[in-house]
Formats: sequence, structure tokens, C-alpha cells
Amino acid sequence: MRFLFRLIIILFVAFGLALGALFLMPKDRMAKVLSDQLSARTGRAVEIAGEARVTLWPVLGIETGPVTIANADWAGPEPMLTADSLAVGVQAASLLGGNLQIRRIEAQNAVLRLERRGAQANWLIEAGASAGSDGSGAPSAPGNVTLERLTLENARLVLIADGRRIVDQPGVTITARWPDQSGPLSASTQFSLNGEQVLSDLTLADPRSYLSGGLSDLTLSASAAGGSLDFDGQANAEGALQGAARIDAPDTARLMRALDRSAFRLPRGLGQRAIASARLTLTDDRLSLRDLALDLDGNRLTGEADVTLSAKPVFTARLRADRLDLTGVGVSGTANGTAAVHGAGWSESPIDASGLSLADGSLSLSANAIETGFASLGTTRATLTIDRARAVLRLDPVSVFQGTVRGQLVANNRNGLSVGGDLTADGVELREALAAIAGVTRLSGAASGRLDFLGVGESEAQIMRSVSGSGALDMGRGVISGLDLDALIGRGERGGGTTVFNSLTASFRIEQGDLFNDDLLMALDNFKADGAGRIGLGARDIDYLLTPVALRANSGQGLAVPVRIVGPWSDPEYRPDLTQAIEAAAGVRAEEVENRAREAVRQKLGEELDREIQDSDDLEELIKDRLEEEAARGLRRLLGVD
Repeated sequence: MRFLFRLIIILFVAFGLALGALFLMPKDRMAKVLSDQLSARTGRAVEIAGEARVTLWPVLGIETGPVTIANADWAGPEPMLTADSLAVGVQAASLLGGNLQIRRIEAQNAVLRLERRGAQANWLIEAGASAGSDGSGAPSAPGNVTLERLTLENARLVLIADGRRIVDQPGVTITARWPDQSGPLSASTQFSLNGEQVLSDLTLADPRSYLSGGLSDLTLSASAAGGSLDFDGQANAEGALQGAARIDAPDTARLMRALDRSAFRLPRGLGQRAIASARLTLTDDRLSLRDLALDLDGNRLTGEADVTLSAKPVFTARLRADRLDLTGVGVSGTANGTAAVHGAGWSESPIDASGLSLADGSLSLSANAIETGFASLGTTRATLTIDRARAVLRLDPVSVFQGTVRGQLVANNRNGLSVGGDLTADGVELREALAAIAGVTRLSGAASGRLDFLGVGESEAQIMRSVSGSGALDMGRGVISGLDLDALIGRGERGGGTTVFNSLTASFRIEQGDLFNDDLLMALDNFKADGAGRIGLGARDIDYLLTPVALRANSGQGLAVPVRIVGPWSDPEYRPDLTQAIEAAAGVRAEEVENRAREAVRQKLGEELDREIQDSDDLEELIKDRLEEEAARGLRRLLGVD
């Protein structure tokens, strides 16, 4: 707006200087004189094509053909303003009295490019050295300026900040009125954005202060795609704002479609309907929000945020909430909010992690309770940090599964997606945790432990097949459902009951999607149990040998009946391993017994064959050869042949 008023003043200064000559020359020559005068006084090349028409009374008016005003030298070759025609009308009597009462400003099919680069702005047009009557270098402004009507029809508005085009909107209609110099200026804008009508109304309380670089009270209301934006505060001509702002977006997906973000849809709980209010402060490169209040699908948060405005925004935010419902985040295809992959396997669908590249910054969240699609969280203190497509979620701590978890989770999309973590758990209910993570419900009890892991891939399945790491588990009293060790040892049957144990400890390593353990130790009232084997995290299967020992059996010497657990997680088989049981009872390995028997047979056969038997000899061939020799010898005797 300041640019338009300055241009109008310069235009009429130039017009006044050339007034006498204008009536003595052809209209096409008149356009040349006006363009030369404007070029000299703006420091920009101004071209007026076609004819210029002038009226004197009661309205002093200028109507031109196509107009072009060059851009600042640093802003590039494209002109700052072009229009098919420009018409300006001023009340002649008021101009003679030293005032500028503008009756109309009209431009057809204008293209307006406004650009900032650092402290430079291309709309800050300075006059030539001889422009002002006071020698100051700026044209002398009339004492009183008013505007009855400004209209830009079918304009194209281009906004560029530090070389980045942030707005390029065609089909814009702008109207403005400032009928009283001591009163407010009002303006309205309308245009169509991807099929959605965008309307805005602005009121500037003190235009004179605004035009001179000072602050003015400003109110703004805008509507688009069923949503609304309201601002009530102060602004200056440099683009700075401060005041109260409120956004109400009943359908953010519709709003994103209007902004040409058709694939963008927030999960339920993160703002399919969003209401936000804050005290806002905006400068050239920074947005600050205080007393921030968010309502995202009924999730209410408060806090503050700061955003550095650049090609990639950098944010810092602190949010607080009582209870949050995030059951709709990251869950699909289920009725009860639990993941659908438990029975069928890990999802092969690609994971879209491109959002990690949109901005950098940190977000801290504190909440009393968070309901997610797989777990209910209690008191939560968490901080999310994003740096060049790498996100780190630090838990300090989080109450979950009746215990607490501390540590960090990492998602890195700098060069392909990888996920990892380093977690410590205390008092976590293992049945709830395993059910939520892997759909396993047979083991229950409070557990403490640690886990570090790293997986790489573009889907859940790829990540789980590649995951590696290590960890440890320490449990007190717990239960194994579907396995009755008493029945298994006493009758050789798995039974359908449960096994209650007093403690369980284990450590493990993870390699390429398989978890290996060889030191499980479980203590029961009348038993102890050792365990070793493999748990397939990627394949979702198990091959594990559990060896319970009945401590009071066998005259106090103990009786072991190993149990092999084999099969998919969803339905593993439990069967006694008799080979292992015999070995345990005999105190030797079956392989050793077999080797001893083989050696005894070899010695006896050597005695019978009267030769030394080597390990490489084929016993069956040796026996066959000996029988053939004996048969041949008996046949010769029968025939009387020596």
C-alpha cells in the first residue's frame, strides 16, 4: 500500500511539471513525456505504451495504455509491475488546496511482484535527486491524502522472500477505501484457490503512521475452505505483526487440498479439525507464539512456540496437556485400535518418512495421560528433536504398561530409513507390552530390563528382518500361560494350564532379525528351568529349548524333562524332547553313547576279521568281503581244490 501511494504522488508531481506541454502535443507523445518523468523520479525504467488521456475538471485524471515499471537492480529482470491499463483520478479542487483526494485508482490485469532480500524491498521506490521541491530527493506530499476507491481487477500477485517464491496467485481482485485521512483504511481481497473461494477483509486504523513506517492497529479476517483466520493487533509497512490470532479449520484436509497439498491428511487426533489461538509476533525471519492454545480433534494443548522462517523452517515448541487421545495415529484397518499385523505378519507397505525433511527443531511435550493405538501412557515427559531428517524422541520418563520407560527412539531418513533405540524399562507388565508389540500374550509379570536395537528398511517387515542389538530381562513372580510344567514332567503332557514362576532372568543378542538367548534361568517352587534358543523377530517364529528340572524327584537328584517350543508365535508347539531327557538321566549325550557303541563294534569286528579297522573303512564292505572269502574257501574244499 505504501508503494501505491508513493507512486501516485510521484505520478502527479510528474504530471504537474509536464502539464503545460501536455495540451500542445499528440496523445502518444504525451505518454512518452509521462514515462520519462516517472523514470527520472522513481529511478526505475517506466514504459507507457499507447495513448495517454487527460481530464482536468472536476476530476484531474490520467488514463494510460499498458504500463511497465522495472524492478530493482538486485531483484532480477522481471518488472515489478505490469498492467494492461492504469487510470488515476484526483479531485482537482482539493489538489489546488494542497490536498490529495483520490477518487479512483484502477488497474486491469496487473502483475505485481513484491520481493524482499534481507533488509531490501523492491517496493521502496526512492525519487530522483531533483524530484522534490525541497531538494530532499523525495517528492513533496500533499498535506491531506484520502482514497475513495482503489481497484485491481484480475491481478496476479507474486511474493518472493530471499529468492524463494512463496506466493504466486493469479485472478486476484483487490479493493480499498480510505475516505477520511484521520480515519481507517479498509481493504478486501478475493480469489479462487484450487476451486475454493478465498475472501479477506482488512482494516488499518492509522494509515498515516503505517505509511511513514510506524505502527498501526490492524484487524484482519479471512475465510477459505470452510475455515477462518482472525487477527487483531498492530502492524507496520515492513511486514511486522503483533497481536492476537485465531485459526479455525473444521476440515484441514480440505484446506490442504486448496493449498495444493492433496496428499496431505493428518491422522485423527493430530488435527483433522483444528482450532488454534495465540499471541503472535511476526518479523522478517521469525514467528513467535505465546499463550498458544490448540484443539486438535478434541485434544487440548497449551504452550508456546518459536519458528525461524527460512527455506526450511526451524522450530522450538513446548506443549502441555492433561489427556490426549492418539488412538487414530498410525493405526488403520482395525476396529479396536490394535495393529492388524499380529496374526498375518509384519506389514510390507512402504513407510513414508518424507515428513522428517520438512523442518528442523525440537518439541517438548508433557502430559498426564496419552491413549495410543497400542498402549495407554500415564505421566509422560518427552522431547522430539529433528535435525536434517533425523528424529530423536527422548523419554524422560514415560509411564507405560504399569511401569516406566526411559531412553530414546531414533528414526533416520537421511540416506534411507533406519530406526533404533536405547531403552531401559522398570516394572513393565510384560504381557501388556508383548501383546501390544508382537501379539504375544503367554508370558506375564512385572519386568525390568534394557534394550538397544537398530533396523533398516522401507517397511515394517524389512526393518524387523534386519534388526540387530542386545538386551537383558529381569522378572520377579510371573506366569506362563498354556504350559503346565507339573503335567509335562509328571505325565509327559503339555497340559492346558499355567506355570507360575518366582523369578526369571535372561540376556540376549539380536542378529539380522533373530533373537538368540542361551542363559535363561527360571526359578519355581519345585522346579528350576534353563533355556536357550532362537526367537525369530522377522519371521515371527520360535525354536527354543526349555529344560525344567523337578528338584525333589529321583531321590532328590532331580529329574529333567526338556521341552522344545517350535513354530509360529501365534500357535507354537510344545513337546518333550526325549533325546535330551535320556541324555540328562544317563548323564551322557546320545551322541557319546552312539560313538562308544560304534567303537565297540569296530573292535569286535577287527578281532573277527583279524585286522585293524580304520575310521575310514566301510564296515559293511569289510563284512561282505570276508563272507565272500569264506564262501570261496568252502567251495574249494568241497571240490577238493587247494
